[in-house]
Amino acid sequence: MYKKLSIIIPVFNEESTIEILLQKIADTNLIGEIRKELVIVNDGSTDLSNQKIEFFISKHTNLDFWYIKNKTNKGKGNAIRYGLKIATGDLILIQDADLEYNPSDYNVMLEPILSGEANVVYGSRFLNMNLYKKSYWGHKIINKGITTFSNWLSGLSLTDIQTCYKLMDANLLKSIDLCENRFSFDHELTAKLSKNKFIKVNEVAISYEGRSYKEKKIGWFDALAAIYAIIRYNKFMKSEKTGMDISSPVFNLEVNKLAV
Repeated sequence: MYKKLSIIIPVFNEESTIEILLQKIADTNLIGEIRKELVIVNDGSTDLSNQKIEFFISKHTNLDFWYIKNKTNKGKGNAIRYGLKIATGDLILIQDADLEYNPSDYNVMLEPILSGEANVVYGSRFLNMNLYKKSYWGHKIINKGITTFSNWLSGLSLTDIQTCYKLMDANLLKSIDLCENRFSFDHELTAKLSKNKFIKVNEVAISYEGRSYKEKKIGWFDALAAIYAIIRYNKFMKSEKTGMDISSPVFNLEVNKLAV
């Protein structure tokens, strides 16, 4: 029985959105009587993100927080790996700080986990396009291409490998040796998950409100790095040991898509 969800939030120069996001998380009541733990990793922000985070924490003493501050920017993947070291929940979810993803989708993602259908859930922006706001055709085409390439090598059938929203069993995630520091973390994680035959992945439809290209921190270099990471981790890396109980019928390599 899962009791606590650790929400890892990498932050880099998000002074305009971080307080709003944290309030949305605070206002979200989770199903199954699951408690929330916020693991905020300030990844070398040079704006007012730090002050706004500290102010929010000081006003919400009823919430469980971990707050880590990197002196320099080390990348999203590095921030997530740091957060994993201190997260105490038995479930872990990754949350961007830019308001593109809405915490109101937490419960949709939790349902397959709590029902025993899965131990890994990806939130897909493309399963229900009615939930996709501010659509940019270039972004969708690139994502589609990268996801298709990843599926070809991994054997999965995901629709959105680059989604921020990834939820999974904490013991499972912490058992995987992760090393990517930037956005290729997504591709490393997916590749290493796919190599474990005891994993069942569900995909659920989530809402998405994308920022403009100018506002995004991911660029063409990251797209090339993604392709390299997909090849590297799918073709040249050995399977990971998870230490999970393989006797359960839940642990089979499979991707389910749940549209809402």
